[in-house]
Amino acid sequence: MPASDTAGGEVWVKDGSVFLSVPFVQKYTDIEVYTAEEPARIAIQHDFTEVRTVTAKRDTAIRIRGGIKAEVLTEVEKGTALLLMEELQDWDQVATFDGYIGYVQKKKVSAPETQTFEREFQAEEYTYLSMDEPVNMAWHQVTNTEANAGFAEAVQNVSGVNVISPTWFTIADNEGNVSGIPSGDYVSQAHERGMQVWALIDNFKEEVKTTEVLSRTSSRQNLIRQLVDGTLGVGADGINVDFESLQEEVGPHFLEFLRELSIECHKNHLVLSVDNPVPEDFTSHYDRSEQGKVVDYVIIMGYDEHYAGSQEAGSVASLPWVEKGIADTLEEVAPERVINAVPFYTRLWKTAGGALTSEAIGMDQAQEVISVHQVETYWDKTTGQNYGTYESEGATYQIWLEDAQSIEAKVKLVPKYHLAGVAQWKLGLENSGIWSVISESLK
Repeated sequence: MPASDTAGGEVWVKDGSVFLSVPFVQKYTDIEVYTAEEPARIAIQHDFTEVRTVTAKRDTAIRIRGGIKAEVLTEVEKGTALLLMEELQDWDQVATFDGYIGYVQKKKVSAPETQTFEREFQAEEYTYLSMDEPVNMAWHQVTNTEANAGFAEAVQNVSGVNVISPTWFTIADNEGNVSGIPSGDYVSQAHERGMQVWALIDNFKEEVKTTEVLSRTSSRQNLIRQLVDGTLGVGADGINVDFESLQEEVGPHFLEFLRELSIECHKNHLVLSVDNPVPEDFTSHYDRSEQGKVVDYVIIMGYDEHYAGSQEAGSVASLPWVEKGIADTLEEVAPERVINAVPFYTRLWKTAGGALTSEAIGMDQAQEVISVHQVETYWDKTTGQNYGTYESEGATYQIWLEDAQSIEAKVKLVPKYHLAGVAQWKLGLENSGIWSVISESLK
């Protein structure tokens, strides 16, 4: 690939490598740059906190390695300050400010001193868009325009919720085009009830290759433009990114997408939140630490501990598992940026003929199962849930309930860890009495 200049000369591409203009980088980064000739070299200093230095007590030589017979790299004059890299017995490894790294006799330099540098550089401050009360967000799964029209019915028994997130948008193709069903009437009704609307976008279409979409600037920008325009067009208040099952190779591109999206969101005063699985070793590429620097809220999807296809029956969201997910997230993200999501569903597990299957059911349906089969449940301290089992038609059934008691325990983790709030998946699976439990538990 031939060399080419782009972005007004600030970027130079040669043989597949990208080079940035040093003055351009200096404009946005706290670095000190030293250039010199013979040989041509550049030295960049970026760490200005408690740098250890030594000073030449006389004119002396810096050598390629320790030893008076070693080749001389350069000469320094008396009084020259040198960065101390490593102390050896008779020699110090040092760096000059103009780019030489070598060794100087210890007796020819002063004792080490710790220096700090006063810097005039002021990094641009990133202002988060935050609510002045705990976030209480409900996801609303809508798959067509008729579902939008059912907003009033869907929220008729809801109380305490101050954010609703309808599943409006999806990536339509690998060019970053977006399809969606946003509704201005839906937003107006939500605002009348005191709810913000954070429009959700997902990557659930099987034919869409998320890596392909996010790894190209053109498709990323197309996706961002259509998403922001669609959100603003109906007067919604924010965007919720729900890109799931991301492979490791898409990690850096996902973060770049969030960085670029955050700029456009904040230009337009849109709240940006992003959904994440509970931290595990195999999800480290989501890089929650970097997410927390650019998005307003990092949401933990605190469910699917056991899921369809699990090799053993178990809770969807046991209390210790949820709490560990919160604690692990807080190692990377400030608590005021974190929202923990709880499930309004559980799984009814069936073991028959050695085969294990399960079905996801809502809170009321789960209670109906308990009632119909006259199941005696008991509080399982290990999971923080009521548990029941029964036999029917030669099969064994097990269920770990999500009810007022279990949801209360999970939501109380929000004030315990000083989190930003709670979310729920999903509207329509809840028991009508759960809303007061959530509101009280957030206090």
